[in-house]
Amino acid sequence: MNDLTTVELLWLQKRIENRIRFGRPVSEKIVDRHRRVLSFAPGSIFAFVRWTSNDFGTVLSRIDILRAVRTGQRYSTVPWINPGGDSLLRLSGWPRVERALQLIDTVEALGIHPSDVAPDYWHHVHNRLSVNEAPRIYTRSRHQAWLHRRRVAP
Repeated sequence: MNDLTTVELLWLQKRIENRIRFGRPVSEKIVDRHRRVLSFAPGSIFAFVRWTSNDFGTVLSRIDILRAVRTGQRYSTVPWINPGGDSLLRLSGWPRVERALQLIDTVEALGIHPSDVAPDYWHHVHNRLSVNEAPRIYTRSRHQAWLHRRRVAP
């Protein structure tokens, strides 16, 4: 169980909201009414959304799509995540975060769980949204190609 990636979720009304947008946790621990800790198995993909505000408005809007890593694999450190994860997408600023959330909704509308999407697609979305360009839409045929590629890859 040492290979699990843990994510601490915190919710303080109108101040801080850390949440998982998608993913398949293998365990959940409720710390108190404001905090939970989710654990993800190595190789699983999840989206972590952070939002923080103060008396003057929003201070931080960020989304990270990460792949949980095994012990000894390289990873990026991300606040609230232990040890970190293989970063597939990292965006900040509400317009970009909102666009990423819309693309996740589009994938779900196809009946595909976002954790099952080709990791290369999340890299593509990161690269395109980072420079204010429109990413390609994920399609069923792209998903089928990913499933075939994954099956034949060593």
